[in-house]
Amino acid sequence: MDLQLSGKRILITGASMGIGAHLAETFAAENAHLHLTARSTDKLEELKARITVSHDVEVTLHSSDLAQSGACELLSEAVGSVDVLVNNAGAIPSGSLWDVDEEAWRKGWDLKVMGYINLCRLFYKKMQTQGEGVIINNIGNGGEVFDAKYIAGTTGNASLMAFTRALGGNSLADNIRVVGVNPGPVDTDRIYNMLKKRAASQLGDENKYKELEATYPLGRPAHKHEISDLIAFLASFRSGYTSGTIFTVDGGIASRRSII
Repeated sequence: MDLQLSGKRILITGASMGIGAHLAETFAAENAHLHLTARSTDKLEELKARITVSHDVEVTLHSSDLAQSGACELLSEAVGSVDVLVNNAGAIPSGSLWDVDEEAWRKGWDLKVMGYINLCRLFYKKMQTQGEGVIINNIGNGGEVFDAKYIAGTTGNASLMAFTRALGGNSLADNIRVVGVNPGPVDTDRIYNMLKKRAASQLGDENKYKELEATYPLGRPAHKHEISDLIAFLASFRSGYTSGTIFTVDGGIASRRSII
């Protein structure tokens, strides 16, 4: 299936590892030109080297901490206009209300929640000027599964879901699409760190994390391509009537509800 993304300009935040890095490789395989940002310059340079060996695309790196005041504005100036913005930066800390203090809560939200909102504000205006564009917010199924042991994340993700629906509900009037993706557990270092933390808390031994992993649908987290391929499709013209909605990719976890 030709997604017709060749030559498109894609900005991916949080691109140095995990889903973000895999997204960069997925869009590069579609011959899109990339703007990649993250805090880790070394990891970004390693990613660029991998991509440019295999694909004849432009890869521009922007080392930045988007939680810092003014960082989103500086990134916007450096990047210029893009066809697709993928908001992906940020990992809100797990834990209960008493595990996550105000400082940690605000730090997580400054990067993910306010970072997404600020970049949407900046790049939506540019897309209005150019007459088209796509914004994809990679959020997380914590916004649908209200987990007291991930309380800062579930609250932040739920707010980003509402924000995405609100912004995308009328955005096609500007020929801009705004959509969200809610991954569940994905095969990245982050999910295994969370599993080990839960195993230590619930089972008394972080090395028992495999017992928790076995409870996932198919007994595994999602493969990274199961998220990145969807996002590439949503970024393409083939999804041209899609806006103001959220796509959940969690093997059915968020739908496991019971009256008991």
